[in-house]
Amino acid sequence: MRKVLALLVFATAILVGAQPAAASYATTVTNFDAAGNQVTRFDTAGNAVDAHDGDLLAAGGSYYLYGTSYDCGFGWQQGGTPFCGFKVYSSTDLVHWTDRGALFDATTSTWQSRCNGNTFGCYRPHVVYNAATARYVLWINTYDIGVGYHVFTSTTPTGPFTEQAIPTLAVNNGIPPGVNNGDHDVFVDNDGTGYLAYTDWRTGGDIVVERLNSAYTSGTGTYVRLGQSATEAPALFRRGSGYYLAYSDPNCGYCTTGTSVKRASSPLGPWSAGTKLTTGSCGGQPSFVADIEGTYVYGSDLWSNGAPNEALANFFWAPLGFAGDGSVNAIGCPATASITLTSGAAGTQVHPADLDQDGGVSGYRTYCDVGGNVQRSQSFVASRTGTLSAVSYTTFQRGYPNAGLRIAVHTADSAFRPTGGALFSTVVPAPAVGWSPRNITVHPGLSVSAGTRYAIVVSSSTTTGCYGLQYHDGAPYPGGGEAYSSNNGASFGAESNRTVKFQTSIGTTNPALTATATASSSFEGCCGWRLTALTDGQDASTPASMGWSSTNSLNVNHTEWVSVDLGGVKAISRVTLLPRSDAGNAGEGFPADFTVQSSVDGATWTVLAARTGYPKPAATAQHFDFGTQTARYVRVVGTGLRNTNPNDPLYRMQLAELKVA
Repeated sequence: MRKVLALLVFATAILVGAQPAAASYATTVTNFDAAGNQVTRFDTAGNAVDAHDGDLLAAGGSYYLYGTSYDCGFGWQQGGTPFCGFKVYSSTDLVHWTDRGALFDATTSTWQSRCNGNTFGCYRPHVVYNAATARYVLWINTYDIGVGYHVFTSTTPTGPFTEQAIPTLAVNNGIPPGVNNGDHDVFVDNDGTGYLAYTDWRTGGDIVVERLNSAYTSGTGTYVRLGQSATEAPALFRRGSGYYLAYSDPNCGYCTTGTSVKRASSPLGPWSAGTKLTTGSCGGQPSFVADIEGTYVYGSDLWSNGAPNEALANFFWAPLGFAGDGSVNAIGCPATASITLTSGAAGTQVHPADLDQDGGVSGYRTYCDVGGNVQRSQSFVASRTGTLSAVSYTTFQRGYPNAGLRIAVHTADSAFRPTGGALFSTVVPAPAVGWSPRNITVHPGLSVSAGTRYAIVVSSSTTTGCYGLQYHDGAPYPGGGEAYSSNNGASFGAESNRTVKFQTSIGTTNPALTATATASSSFEGCCGWRLTALTDGQDASTPASMGWSSTNSLNVNHTEWVSVDLGGVKAISRVTLLPRSDAGNAGEGFPADFTVQSSVDGATWTVLAARTGYPKPAATAQHFDFGTQTARYVRVVGTGLRNTNPNDPLYRMQLAELKVA
């Protein structure tokens, strides 16, 4: 069968509106380590960037990376695997990327039926800005309709995006669903005219360029064929008065293949013959050519082809070079690439509260072997005496483990090997570990002493698949080292200069303490109820500080929400909700159906935890753990409330305290 797959990416970068005056900023992206090995790119929370076969857009002084997510375990032509949706990240320097969440809700039955592993899947989110309509326009490639694309719009580059009418195109329009049209690119010319460059599979992999309507949401029927075969993934861009179209040559699915380019004096041609720029695309498939303020950045997806787990795919990015006659130079594969950004600024990592020890995020590689008899250990030395409040270990799953991941803390010897019994141990269920490398954070609450060496030990009883690690053999954390066991922990041997990616926190700081809270409604009348009591540090419900209570629509079930502003972007991994604890009312008012959400801007929200039919809790803390996220805002949305309180049989949402860690 022809290997169809929207895997390549072009990205047209459009600066929207006037840009503030700023000095240029030189940034450096890293593709490979000094030995030529691929390295993982992490977001500002320390999780691997999970946006593939997508697009890169410059807008309003920031840069946005769009792509297909694989973290939930989607596998191409792997029946039963879910569709993970499309994600967007933002950055000011092309290095520090903040996870801005999903472009739209892909968990619905509609999108799962269109895009899950029982289908050919959905790929290649490409976004451009339409200055005439003041809308960001998103095109994605699917195989559930004959034309092969769905179109969305949004008022912001991060969404949420709302689906528009099914587009019409000159090629393969109005025919039954199937392998018709494939990889595409959306391009906006200097005069504001939009174009779609797309792959026609029914002619064996030709590429078509078609003019779009004024809204960029459908074709006009004016088009040109490039007369090719066995190609895909066009990337259309303009340099000076010339037009260029880079493409995958030949086409293939999740592989290493070449990149070629054609030239023209108009998007509608005539187009020149193709010129090969690289036979291997630096270890992957060509993904985009983004006009970043006059620098043309070429990118390719370095697919993992493992197990399969394309969530492990890495990236290659570097500027294109041009000869005096305008032709594109052959693509080299530098380990690092410098890019000058007119509107850029340095970014930073976001660290969790009370960070004590940290292995950093640069230069890490991926490996997977934890399970069965194999265990891994990373040692660290506590810098201060206190409570080990959080331990983060960067991991992923591959091959469908049938048991959870055990994370334990031991003391360790001077050779970095764990000693004695576990001081703390917990098992993280397999479904809680993603397929993309990200921080799994546990909260030991363990007393530790300054200067004492400890070890984080990971293991699993799984008999299928494995749990992975991110490792660096240049000892980026000199205060400790990694050790390996192949006999189920009976003995460990240190592995020289190796660091496994981790973080530890010592302390009990709650960034929600005294945070500014807002709510859908709030009872402020008497008796200790008030919105400010939600984050005043008083866990118990007392007449002086009962907590927060909603007060809307008391006679009918309805939705209520409460949100806290942490005052700045933080790295968080747990939200704790304290129910009412006053005599006779313990647990009352705690929602039955609710979500815990986060946001970096108060506009786009990511669901961290969702519960339906949650039993009325006792007067004890309810912890909701998740992979590390960057957030300024945390919100609890109750969609199903209780009216079971005999003292007050009305529909209220009530919490004694909200904590964040």
